[in-house]
Amino acid sequence: MISTVEKVLFLKSIDLFSQIPGEDLSQIAQITDEVQYEEGDEVFHEGDPGDTLYFVIDGKVRIHTGGDELAVLGERQVFGEMALLDSEPRSASASALHDLTLLKIHRDDFNEILAEKSEIAQGIIKVLTRRLRNTLDRRRAGGLPAERTDPRAKSG
Repeated sequence: MISTVEKVLFLKSIDLFSQIPGEDLSQIAQITDEVQYEEGDEVFHEGDPGDTLYFVIDGKVRIHTGGDELAVLGERQVFGEMALLDSEPRSASASALHDLTLLKIHRDDFNEILAEKSEIAQGIIKVLTRRLRNTLDRRRAGGLPAERTDPRAKSG
């Protein structure tokens, strides 16, 4: 288990929260839960209710729909944000490619913080825009290979 201070430092290293002051990140860190999955475990299934945002602390997660791999995400990357924002069922499944450690935030807790901190909403918009551009780029290139990882993210 990582401490609240370690959670704050980790969250600060994520693009989504990079502009948020440490004292505000402490509030966010307190509503996160650390969860672990073994290789092959499913984090969530396409069509499940979406109510949780995830941050990869360690390991890799495969985002997929049917047999198509949409993305492979590693340390300091975020997933699950779409369902958090629109309350729609999960648009894809997420599975642990290796042993996986995540932080998660539930929708209700997150919405309380979003109401107070517009910078966080702006960070989510930035992440979604980047993913949309990556998807469009892949379609133009004639396929849908795994998402390009953020060059600042370390591989797990």
